[in-house]
Amino acid sequence: MQANTSTTKKPGSSVNDAFASHFAKSMFLSIVGLLILTFIGTRMFTHVDLNLYGYMVGTIVFIGGFFYRFIAWGERPPTKFFIKKGLKLLFRKSTPKTAVNHLAIFDFIRNRGVYRWVQHILMGWGCVLACLVTFPLVFSWMYFTMEDNGYYTIVLFGMNIMNVKADGIIAWLSYNALNIAAIMVTAGVCMALYRRLKNMQARAEQKFIYDFLPLYLLLFISITGLSLTFQNVFLHGWMQPQMSLIHQFSVIVTLIYLPFGKLAHIPFRPVSVFARNYREHYGEQHMKECKVCSDQFVSVEQSNDVIQVLGVNEIDFNMNDGFNLAELCLPCRRKYRIAKFSGFATHQVKVKEANQNANG
Repeated sequence: MQANTSTTKKPGSSVNDAFASHFAKSMFLSIVGLLILTFIGTRMFTHVDLNLYGYMVGTIVFIGGFFYRFIAWGERPPTKFFIKKGLKLLFRKSTPKTAVNHLAIFDFIRNRGVYRWVQHILMGWGCVLACLVTFPLVFSWMYFTMEDNGYYTIVLFGMNIMNVKADGIIAWLSYNALNIAAIMVTAGVCMALYRRLKNMQARAEQKFIYDFLPLYLLLFISITGLSLTFQNVFLHGWMQPQMSLIHQFSVIVTLIYLPFGKLAHIPFRPVSVFARNYREHYGEQHMKECKVCSDQFVSVEQSNDVIQVLGVNEIDFNMNDGFNLAELCLPCRRKYRIAKFSGFATHQVKVKEANQNANG
């Protein structure tokens, strides 16, 4: 009798076995990574700004909430297909262009209107600029020192990067970067609020907690941040400690809320590059024809993936007519569902819907 030479995995032999879940492992590794970067940036914890301690705690809670949301979303069968195939297509030649269009210039929003595009540019880049300044300062990855020669030294991860004049343009931009970001966010939020309050369709669809509260939080953060500068420059620091606590509290609350509200689409936005690559790559190979009208509506790969995901979720959309409902284009799918209720084969009527090709 031949001995079985195959190796079997022993319990506890994998790193994953040390954690209760993917969330626990991701959170642990993220905190360890932050500690290592902070250890390096603070020169072995010799330069820590305790005034920013509250922001640090809020950021860590935000990271935990983000990983919780992302892993819960990523564990869904459709998302697993989407992420795995998106990672394989990440190094397509068109990826840099797609990333710029989706993450930098928001080209997909410009198609909906210049007003909405400018609004998102101001809010999006205002928030990005604020994060690029705040997070390095919070974890002491970057800070400034000054000697008696009238020059600031910019320190990044414990290394002296450059010396700048205290009254020069670089120093001014560095110390007013958060003010610039606050002005951008304030303008973008005001544009968004005006549109949502003025547009009747938007007013009918909006909810206070989900749609308006995030805007009010961003507006409150921006105004309190600008107030700190105003108090320092024009009021000689009057009531600045109190306003600093109010501003810090508003930032912490927003960071904790961010992964669980509408603002969660901000850290999730890079994944949209996967979706675009997926559609473009498989769309270039072979398109699926609708079983009723023969119009090409999605790629064969996407149609097969949808059917497979439905099977994983034990949802059976196989019709008695010999096709799966996912093999019909949207207009024919709607007509077919109406046919099941009316008893009349509306999906076989060769008349297009008036708005079936509308861009919404």
